[in-house]
Amino acid sequence: PMDKSHLSQVAAIERECFSHPWSEVLLEQELYNDMISLVVAEGEDGTVLGYGEVRAVLDEGTLEKIAVADAWRRQGVAEAILSAFIRFGRANLAFLTLEVRESNRAAIGLYEKLGFRPVGRRKNYYTEVHEDAILMTLEWNEHRA
Repeated sequence: PMDKSHLSQVAAIERECFSHPWSEVLLEQELYNDMISLVVAEGEDGTVLGYGEVRAVLDEGTLEKIAVADAWRRQGVAEAILSAFIRFGRANLAFLTLEVRESNRAAIGLYEKLGFRPVGRRKNYYTEVHEDAILMTLEWNEHRA
C-alpha cells in the first residue's frame, strides 16, 4: 500500500507520465479517501517503480491511474500492480473498469492479457489531443471456475 513516505517519488512519476499531473498535496489527500486504494511497486532499495489507484464504490471498481517510471517500463511493473488490483477485485468487486487512450497499444495489450475486454468508447475523452478513450471492463463472474 502507498503511504506518506512514497509521496515525493509518486509525485515525480506523476509529473513524468501525465500531461496534467496531480500535485503531491492532492495525492496525499487520496491517501485518506476510504473509496481509494493506492499501491506502489518498490524496488529492493525502496525506490518507487510505479503506482496505481483504484476507486471502489460499493462493488464497482474503476482503475483511475497506473503509472510506471520511464526507467522501469516494460519490465512487468504495471502488470504486477494491476494483478494486485485484480486479486482485490476478484474477492471484493463485481467488476473493474478503466479508460485507456486508443493509441496506447501497449496498455491495451496488457489489459487484454489480464482479461479486460473493450465495452465502449468515450469520444474525444482526451480533449487536449482529440483522442478517444476505449472503455474496458473485467467482470469476475466471467473468470470464476
